[in-house]
Amino acid sequence: MIDAQDEAGAFRALADPTRRQILEDLRGGELAAGEIAAGFAISAPSISRHLGILKGAGLVTERRDGNRILYTLAEERLALCIGRFLSTVCPEQIVLRHTTWRRGAQSEGS
Repeated sequence: MIDAQDEAGAFRALADPTRRQILEDLRGGELAAGEIAAGFAISAPSISRHLGILKGAGLVTERRDGNRILYTLAEERLALCIGRFLSTVCPEQIVLRHTTWRRGAQSEGS
């Protein structure tokens, strides 16, 4: 269960555009820290700091592979934080989005 403090930490992490871009980059799957850093015009230590904030908020996970650190998007955690907020603020939109997504999936399969 996600409490309000955990949720606030996730939203603080999402407030920075660099961190949001990192999450988008991880959408395609696991990436090494160096691969993530290569996509930015900022220093590797700055990227490491951003990754640390995302990890602290529970939005990414990491694992070691030899001397590399590989990062993965914590999709469920991200969805729970944002979904809980959205369902509180605009519950009718959640139903509309779900209905739209299902219709889109059905028409793609047709």
